[in-house]
Amino acid sequence: MKAAYIEKFGGPDVLQYGDLPDPVAAPDEVIVDVHAASINAADWKFRGGEYARHAQVKFPQIPGRDFSGVIGSAGAAADLKVGDAVFGVLEAGKEGTYCEKIAIRAAVVGKKPERLPHVEAAALALTGLTAIDSIEGTLKLQRGETILIQGGAGGVAGFAIQFAKYLGAHVITTTSAANLDYVRGLGADEVIDYNAQDFTKVVKGCDAVFDTVGGEVAEKSFAVLKPGGRAAFIASGAQAPQPSRSDVTALRPPVPRSRKAMDRIAELSAAGAIRPPEIKLFRLSQAAEAHRLSQGRHFRGKLVFQVR
Repeated sequence: MKAAYIEKFGGPDVLQYGDLPDPVAAPDEVIVDVHAASINAADWKFRGGEYARHAQVKFPQIPGRDFSGVIGSAGAAADLKVGDAVFGVLEAGKEGTYCEKIAIRAAVVGKKPERLPHVEAAALALTGLTAIDSIEGTLKLQRGETILIQGGAGGVAGFAIQFAKYLGAHVITTTSAANLDYVRGLGADEVIDYNAQDFTKVVKGCDAVFDTVGGEVAEKSFAVLKPGGRAAFIASGAQAPQPSRSDVTALRPPVPRSRKAMDRIAELSAAGAIRPPEIKLFRLSQAAEAHRLSQGRHFRGKLVFQVR
């Protein structure tokens, strides 16, 4: 099969494109013929060797965590059949979707939303899984609450804006001037241009914060919470940053993989509650270019590989 892969950790230029062996399905797995795979920040962190588990990595390694495709074959114990259109996210600690075929446990794969093409389904997979677990599972956002979502033009944050509105929350978000109309179109009630305004001077008394940016933005986010408020962080490493106040809670969403979670994304899509983000397409042979753009973090929506 064709794949984008690495033989060592490093910058975008370590990404290669070529042939690797096809995967083989275990009894409880399916082989998915990948039609599209999205690019996430976790991918270039993996490529750069930033995770502790990398000490055990054996090369070559294929980056990538989410996908959409069609089942080409199935193990004897799998409950999905050949020809099913599916989407999903590889289980925690696993990479490998920048390729034409993947093996994955059937239990964590969901049926692709019928009305979505594979490119859009792939764009919603990990972003949707992360946003839903962060907003609903971790922050437990309630109707009528106010949430600040940092970095609203990104893939996860864009899904989170729509999902928080669907739950009935008042949504505030930060973005650059170029993306003000984009995030308003996603449903944000209030938008802050982070280059022109200090969000800590504009926002107060939030019930919740969802940070997708990290660094100084994450540290400053505690300031906008009301007493008893909670904040969830996905760009600050494996642990949430230490709160600067004793009357708020910092949380790191676990983002578990399951078919139930993928079905939830499909339900939200079918209900019209969530629409796919703006998408920029690449081929697998353009993996280095895609990683440079992703790592620069000055784009909106999602970057997706069109594999087939």
